[in-house]
Amino acid sequence: MLSTVIQGMGSICSRHGQYNEADTEEIAQAAEIERRIALETKAEKHIQKLLLLGAGESGKSTIFKQIKLLFQTGFDDAELKSYTSVIFANVYQTIKILYDASKELAQNESDSAKYVLSPENEGIGEKLSEIGSRLDHPCLTKELAHEIETLWKDSAIQETSTRGNELQVPDCANYFMDNLQRLSDVNYVPTKEDVLYARVRTTGVVEIQFSPVGENKKSGEVYRLFDVGGQRNERRKWIHLFEGVTAVIFCAAISEYDQTLFEDDNRNRMMETKELFDWVLKQPCFEKTSIMLFLNKFDIFEKKVLNVPLNACDWFKDYQPVSTGKQEIEHAYEFVKKKFEELYFQSTGPNPVDRVFKIYRTTALDQKLVKKTFKLVDETLRRRNLLEAGLL
Repeated sequence: MLSTVIQGMGSICSRHGQYNEADTEEIAQAAEIERRIALETKAEKHIQKLLLLGAGESGKSTIFKQIKLLFQTGFDDAELKSYTSVIFANVYQTIKILYDASKELAQNESDSAKYVLSPENEGIGEKLSEIGSRLDHPCLTKELAHEIETLWKDSAIQETSTRGNELQVPDCANYFMDNLQRLSDVNYVPTKEDVLYARVRTTGVVEIQFSPVGENKKSGEVYRLFDVGGQRNERRKWIHLFEGVTAVIFCAAISEYDQTLFEDDNRNRMMETKELFDWVLKQPCFEKTSIMLFLNKFDIFEKKVLNVPLNACDWFKDYQPVSTGKQEIEHAYEFVKKKFEELYFQSTGPNPVDRVFKIYRTTALDQKLVKKTFKLVDETLRRRNLLEAGLL
């Protein structure tokens, strides 16, 4: 320890009868270093490590951005402006996906006529598809925005967009298409809402430190939240973060029961989520780690489930509708929730495990709901800490 070194230095100096100025300064510096190390070590013990896991497109990164907005300083002007190119890319890539898909459907579907673009829009489509293929996308000018809007409103593109679940069309499509004129303004700076909708795949590991009670860290826990990429090729990086985790927040996009993976169009997203959640639960290092399951994208789920049968996914093939409207939405949600609960207890095994398991219904884009959810997560984890300390 540094204290031993300091004591030794003091003995040497005393044997020589006096300190010189350099020795005194060195001793003071060593003492300051030891003091800082002790403070940092003590502080680290009070920081709870949260791991944000889930498959690609589950909404993890949107949750992460909401936490930054809610419990940190948010995004400054430079950060907001940095999303401009991401948003433009989202727009160009979306219109390219839809145009290319409409051409393919027009050639291969029995009812092909409804996927055929009007002759005047064909040239626009070719131009925008080429732009969407580029690695560097141009700024969104008023002229380009007008062309994208024209193509977007074509009945063939609208018909194609109804099959977005088959085409990897991002969830942000409608939002950005409805705001093209604003996005193409020469002085455009993304809003916080634009940033939340912006879709960029997470690579590597990003982290933030926050407290759900705000700046007054003394009144609540301090958390370090880690977000990692959910695509298959990113998951090998997860294992390096598995030690010392207070809680795993696992995001499952419940609206994606009829969709396939971005990286494997033969693989159902919900089946992938099921297997991934099962794998996480069985990790030995998480044996006593709290599991917070976010059943995310409920806003999309409630619109979809009345039109697309839940049993489109093999995991839900035994689902039977019992009602209509809001009652049916709740029934479908409770069915999905029960499936995850059953999976949790099957994966845990016959012996009870000393860990907390909670399920939350979430919509990552709903700031009030995310704030409320994290307050509940905070309360749950603080209660767990008090129980472990024998104070409850």
